[in-house]
Amino acid sequence: MAKPNKKGPIKTVDVYCVQCKTQLYKYRKGGKGSLVKCFKARISQDFTEQPCVCPECGQEFARETMVRGTPAYKMIGGKVFAK
Repeated sequence: MAKPNKKGPIKTVDVYCVQCKTQLYKYRKGGKGSLVKCFKARISQDFTEQPCVCPECGQEFARETMVRGTPAYKMIGGKVFAK
């Protein structure tokens, strides 16, 4: 399988926790679909102290995984939203 584009998209989205509305990431997302996974290389700003755990409410919002040979966070449905 092909690896994701190194340079990545220019457009960034803000990723928030659904429960407490805390900002988690600024992420360079490509395409217009919903946020299913975040490649670690495309996260431009990370506001979390622990990976995949909201710093405010402590809720786990994603799981660490490998997607197409690249480290990524796989989002748990309904735990985050992107603007």
